[in-house]
Amino acid sequence: MRIVHHPTFSKELKNILRYIANDKPSASIQFKNELKKRINDLVAQPYQCRPSFYFDDINIRDMIFKKYTIVYEVNIDNDTIEIIRIFNRNKPD
Repeated sequence: MRIVHHPTFSKELKNILRYIANDKPSASIQFKNELKKRINDLVAQPYQCRPSFYFDDINIRDMIFKKYTIVYEVNIDNDTIEIIRIFNRNKPD
């Protein structure tokens, strides 16, 4: 499977990393590296995370990472995992 980042996810992640870096730049880098590893781990088991709380679709999943929810979609036909959103799990839009 191939990992694809939706533009919304990329924009939200950039904002989160900027916010973390304002306090401690090294923490921002560590957050990014750990998140990248967790996302890459999805390739081996794309259904390891719970079905999404926000969508009524078995292929859309929620991964909890630190205090954030990462929403992603497993597309078996295209052999992809699309990372859709990242947000503070206490403040969904």
